[in-house]
Amino acid sequence: MADEKVTVVKDGGGGGTAVLVIVGVVAILAVLYVLFGTNLLNGGTKKIDADVKIETPSK
Repeated sequence: MADEKVTVVKDGGGGGTAVLVIVGVVAILAVLYVLFGTNLLNGGTKKIDADVKIETPSK
């Protein structure tokens, strides 16, 4: 008996995983922008009023 050769062709399976990865990365970037980047476009400088008193030791 001769051995029969069987060729299995597997389809690529679509691009569902790639789409999920891209959507996840965009969602993470959007969250990071909302948390940290809201002041990047409008200048983002804040005035800090601090009353600091420094006392040096006398000799």
